[in-house]
Amino acid sequence: MLPLILIGLGIFAIFIVFGLLAGYLRLWLQSYASSAGIGLFDLVAMSFKKVSPTVIVRSKIMAVQAGLGDATGVTLQALEAHYLAGGRVPLVVQALIAANKAKIKELDFKLATAIDLAGRNVREAVQTSVYPKVIDCPGKNSGRESLDAVAKNGIQLKVRARVTVRTNLNQLIGGATEETIIARVGEGIVSAIGSAERHSDVLENPDMISKTVLARRLDANTAFEIVSIDIADIDVGGNIGARLQADQAEADTRVARANAEGRRAMAVAKEQEMVAGIEESRAALVESEAEVPKAIADSLASGRLGIIDYYKLQNLQADTDMRRSIAGSGSAGILAAPQ
Repeated sequence: MLPLILIGLGIFAIFIVFGLLAGYLRLWLQSYASSAGIGLFDLVAMSFKKVSPTVIVRSKIMAVQAGLGDATGVTLQALEAHYLAGGRVPLVVQALIAANKAKIKELDFKLATAIDLAGRNVREAVQTSVYPKVIDCPGKNSGRESLDAVAKNGIQLKVRARVTVRTNLNQLIGGATEETIIARVGEGIVSAIGSAERHSDVLENPDMISKTVLARRLDANTAFEIVSIDIADIDVGGNIGARLQADQAEADTRVARANAEGRRAMAVAKEQEMVAGIEESRAALVESEAEVPKAIADSLASGRLGIIDYYKLQNLQADTDMRRSIAGSGSAGILAAPQ
């Protein structure tokens, strides 16, 4: 009875071991059939390292079938290390295969993993490097339909451009993105139009904008290389120069009007000051005249002025008043005479 129990336990244990190794055997057979060079113990060790054997085996098979062996850096240890670092191993291998087929020699396994860990899509970068990408300027998310610039003669031009770029793999890590390319190209287009003497020169030769912008090396320190800048459309806007001159003339008129009003106010204030001065002088005169009778009385009392002298002074004053009355009535008559 005991031997039968032991045999049953042995058969059960064999089934358990076979069930545990069945998944590894399938992956090992795939690796062996494709000459990937991954052993059964390597697959078991991956489980202890918390590495997905399926991802590693399939990625290694893809690399070997595409001619990317250990000599290119695509080793089992390198794939496991990139997986443990949080990288996307199949994406990196696919990018390396695409780069190898396109004969892009600057992309190796080390650079591809660095790009992947930086958060960039390395496969899309390789595709953009092989097939250039077209970027609209201004961008679709900018909310603007065109780039507006003014030539030296004051005429506004509305421009839409298309920028063809391809990925610069060596500067993909830390390089500026598409938004920087759009901003730099837009600035270059506005500057090129602003440097033109007449807007008609730009309309006759739109390629002058492209040549001027390309000569500035706007793709420096970016993740892209500008292949070409094509002017898709140019429209003539308003006469900004004339409008600015009209606004300036209006502003100058308002300033001159304000200055004239200030001078008028100063003149009115000066006139009021003079009127006040006349009134003060007249008051002083009245005050002085009020002292005359007192002085005459004192002179009569002291004997310095006689009665005859006093009457002569009275006659002189009456004669003066009469002459003033005659002069005033004569002036009124002249003013009232018919024309």
